[in-house]
Amino acid sequence: MSLVSFRVDAKNGFAHPAIEKGFSHLVPAAQEYGVAAMAVHNSYNAATLGFHTGYLAQQGLVALGFANSPAVMAPVGGRNPVIGTNPFSFAAPGRKGRVAFLVDMASSASSWTAVKRAAEKGEALPAGVAYERGGQPTTDAKAALDGMLAPFGGPKGFALGLVVEAMSAALAGANRGVEMGSMSDDDGLPVGSGQFFIALEPKMFSGGLFEKQIERLIASITSQPEARMPNDRRAANLKRGLKNGLTIDKALYDRIKAYTERNI
Repeated sequence: MSLVSFRVDAKNGFAHPAIEKGFSHLVPAAQEYGVAAMAVHNSYNAATLGFHTGYLAQQGLVALGFANSPAVMAPVGGRNPVIGTNPFSFAAPGRKGRVAFLVDMASSASSWTAVKRAAEKGEALPAGVAYERGGQPTTDAKAALDGMLAPFGGPKGFALGLVVEAMSAALAGANRGVEMGSMSDDDGLPVGSGQFFIALEPKMFSGGLFEKQIERLIASITSQPEARMPNDRRAANLKRGLKNGLTIDKALYDRIKAYTERNI
């Protein structure tokens, strides 16, 4: 009997060790049988979802990833948040272990992290990304943290977030956004979020045309002077950071150092 369906219990810890352990089974299964899927439950923040789908693409697999989070987004026309920023990611493999292209996007018009960072710095938000608690649009980041985020593209963004919620909560058997504890405050409740990954071996489906068609698709975009592929900016920043290192605020450095001295 072939095993292509996997369920991983993160045991209310960080998502990354659970995903890494699950991928050790998911990758060889997809490579052998053409398709494999993996659900993660009792999980915490998966952080950059594209990191995980990108890893699968580096193994030669087409990858889709879904992850849900605490509710901060209401349905269009509604006033009560029911789903989180709920990111979706897709990664296509390239030649020699490279990622041909990668999509990693939140369902909301802004990430929760960006709003929190703006609130900490006292910066205003762009118009149209958030609402205060009463449902009125706001550019005040602190009011947005107490209120809710807008879906990107209106109904389309909420619809995508709804799909992510179905994959990450219902299909993975995890908490819905409204059932989760906080990812930032110590409220004594487990987050219990879910992630779901699908991996496909492209040669088995494409008759050997996958690489050629992906390369032609990318060329049709990058040949246009002002056009760029999704994730190009993030990839360039990563390359620059690996070469030159990262500069962080001294306050953040001191905070991290104090934490490590207490806990390591």
